[in-house]
Amino acid sequence: MNKELLSTADLIRLEEAHGAHNYHPLDVVINRAQGVWVWDVEGNKYLDFLAAYSAVNQGHCHPRIIAALKEQADKVTLTSRAFRNDQLGPLCAEITRLSGYSRFLPMNSGAEAVETAIKAARKWAYKVKGVAEDRGEIIAFSGNFHGRTTTIVSFSTDEQYRDGFGPFTPGFRILPYGDIDAVTRAINDETIAVIVEPIQGESGIVSPGPGFLARLREVTAARQVLLMTDEIQSGLGRTGKLFCYEHDGIRPDIVIIGKALGGGCLPISGILADDEVMGVFKPGDHGSTFGGNPLACAVARVAMRVIVEEGLIENSAKLGDYFLNRLREISSPHIKELRGKGLWIGIELKPEAGGARRFCEALMKEGMLCKETHTHTIRLAPPLVISKDEIDWAVERLAKVLAMA
Repeated sequence: MNKELLSTADLIRLEEAHGAHNYHPLDVVINRAQGVWVWDVEGNKYLDFLAAYSAVNQGHCHPRIIAALKEQADKVTLTSRAFRNDQLGPLCAEITRLSGYSRFLPMNSGAEAVETAIKAARKWAYKVKGVAEDRGEIIAFSGNFHGRTTTIVSFSTDEQYRDGFGPFTPGFRILPYGDIDAVTRAINDETIAVIVEPIQGESGIVSPGPGFLARLREVTAARQVLLMTDEIQSGLGRTGKLFCYEHDGIRPDIVIIGKALGGGCLPISGILADDEVMGVFKPGDHGSTFGGNPLACAVARVAMRVIVEEGLIENSAKLGDYFLNRLREISSPHIKELRGKGLWIGIELKPEAGGARRFCEALMKEGMLCKETHTHTIRLAPPLVISKDEIDWAVERLAKVLAMA
């Protein structure tokens, strides 16, 4: 079968007939991308306002990243961690220098990095803090999204993510997002860590409120409880800082990263921490065949340089403010609330608007690709290479679609 001859309808039929139905994508079939733009198999052009859930912060097919990918692919792609490779050490050195943490432990997917953070926190609690074995409890928050593994959905508050996947992993307590008093009351001698998203992306770009992260850092530090920030979506420039927690002037004990670290090319994730925490891992405790592979490491090294050297963090801060202000000019009977930080913005619609999906479908027809989240919110997260003119172009289409009945 010659895939070049297949239409959008043909390709959708193949996916529906032979693939698992665990996603409900917009019916656009992309086969080419560059920068902030993508093209479908019929040649129609769209502005990408999802950036693969922030995995494409540097823009699609960034030439420096693609060059690194091709160069490394011609040399060596995988050694496993049974042997060393010449890309892992430099990546660890560069990412720790950039972040200010002592060590980096590489994995592949974001969910794997979250699992790694959980394992690190538990082992630290039992071997360093002195919590009784198997008694450690981790605090998480309502509305969280940290991944899809069985352990991670064990502390999700979204019933769909849990439905049919029990029995669930114990050892977690869920508290209201942004409620520092609840955290203070809940911490006890068996509390080992708090895991938090500085901004909840899947919940609709929801912030915990001013001062929450700073107070959370104070409370956890006072009780010798690890603070773990999930920066998989919010990190690497998305909110106008390298990491979102920097807006609050804090320093977590563990930082979980992924998505944009792979430059939109391939998966690489991991955790950042200092020696006290990372030192609990001994050979054989934890690992991954593909974690730290030379291809991913070579790509990640350049992906980070692009973010820093090409001013993408600054662009996110500057154009994020501009974009949010332009959105506030839109007159629409459907908008309930606008919220965001940097180039990560949620347009929450009123319940009577009929859900965000129909607006995303209408925007697709206007040449703009967005994705709804939690039924009523349109999530806007373009690649950080977007320009002011492209934002103006998008605002025109958003204004048109949000005015429809």
